[in-house]
Amino acid sequence: MAPTIASELFRSHPSTDKTRLDGTWEPIFSTLLGLGRAAGADFVEFFLERINYINCMAEDDAITSISPRIATGAGVRVFRGTADCYVSTNDLTFSGLKVALEKGLSIMGLSLPTAAAFVPEVTLEPLRDYAALRGKEDWLGQCSSMEEMGQVLLTATTSLQRHASHVQSRMGVYFRDWQEVLVAASDGTFARDIRLTQSVGCNLLCADGEHRSSIGRRVGDTSDPGFLRQWNCDTDAAEIAESAGKMLYADYVESGTYPIIMANEFGGVIFHEACGHLLETTQIERKTTPFLEKKGQKIAHENLTAWDEGLSPNAFGTIDMDDEGMPAQRTLLIENGILKNFIADRAGSMRTGHPRTGSGRRQGYTHAAASRMRNTYIAPGPYSLDDLFGSVDKGIYCKKMGGGSVGPTGQFNFSVDEAYLVENGKVTKPLKGATLIGDAQDIMNRISMSSQDLGLAAGFCGSVSGSIYVTVGQPHLKVDSITVGGR
Repeated sequence: MAPTIASELFRSHPSTDKTRLDGTWEPIFSTLLGLGRAAGADFVEFFLERINYINCMAEDDAITSISPRIATGAGVRVFRGTADCYVSTNDLTFSGLKVALEKGLSIMGLSLPTAAAFVPEVTLEPLRDYAALRGKEDWLGQCSSMEEMGQVLLTATTSLQRHASHVQSRMGVYFRDWQEVLVAASDGTFARDIRLTQSVGCNLLCADGEHRSSIGRRVGDTSDPGFLRQWNCDTDAAEIAESAGKMLYADYVESGTYPIIMANEFGGVIFHEACGHLLETTQIERKTTPFLEKKGQKIAHENLTAWDEGLSPNAFGTIDMDDEGMPAQRTLLIENGILKNFIADRAGSMRTGHPRTGSGRRQGYTHAAASRMRNTYIAPGPYSLDDLFGSVDKGIYCKKMGGGSVGPTGQFNFSVDEAYLVENGKVTKPLKGATLIGDAQDIMNRISMSSQDLGLAAGFCGSVSGSIYVTVGQPHLKVDSITVGGR
């Protein structure tokens, strides 16, 4: 575009309609991005968002909470060299966005051009509209009503009561998160998407005298408005009740060092927490990862290959584009034990030199994007379950992982909600109170066997850019030895 006198831009700016995030925003962004570049910024990015969220909870036989949230806002990120700042606003008028831009420029020691300055507007690419391309426009209207949410959750808690004994409390929780985003940046990026994330689950607490057990299960989905209607709550309730019954009278595990078999699906939370985060460029920037200079080197057992990607159909971390407008793709993290790639957003790529991987993600418009995982999992291997269990004379089968914590350089401890003793290759009695304790660098080299039954599970991840939806996963794994805390 030809340069324009700044004073004319301020007088003739186009109007905006914050109820629509579409191609009509192109002239607004062309102008604002041009102003930012003319002010001396090396890079400017706008992120606009609309949210329609609802959470519903059932406790025992009553709906106890319905929490809706509707919001609209924008954020602007300004780079000068490799330094940057982020400003957010609820004012989506041209003036409101210009004020946010001006604040960002000021933080970076810059100011808007004078009224007499010539400002070259930024030429944006034709809008990449994933919402229109993938038929997402009607998703929100196709989702379950509040009445249907309540009915499904009450059916689930009733099923828990029917299948379980010694019930102390029952809970069902569902949420739906609809999000529309629009990204425009001074490199010409112009992209739009609609995301629909849903999750539903049950929790059961059983008690008999001094005996206690608590088991939960949660499933999640992206891209299917009919997800809640298809949930087989009775099957999940039966599985939860069976596990809670086994754990209620289980013996406490004895502390020690054991070989363990870790179940597939949510077992992948340990890799996510203890290794995945250490491969994000936010950790490289801070020099807080033990893998800082290890690209191309062996960091895990040769059995282990791991991926991070945004492409698996309906998985909880699947995205058509990241929150910086980059299309989703597949990133090989570890191949046969060798570190191949890191997880990088734009800022991380600029500061570390590692290529962007479509991993710039954020909770919402009040957060700047950062390098974050999507669907992260250990790949299946050549072994059968019989091979794994048959290799253990005495160990522990960790069927369901619980919560845990991870230190800044990979030290971790995770509780096991459902565990069993393995003796002479066979699963025998249930155990409770187990905690897995280890270090990422060490444990990655002890994962010696992977089965063929890759499974994925929905998860939530908190980090510098807020809480986001992710997938964790793995096949059944054998860890040759690990410290297990117990009684």
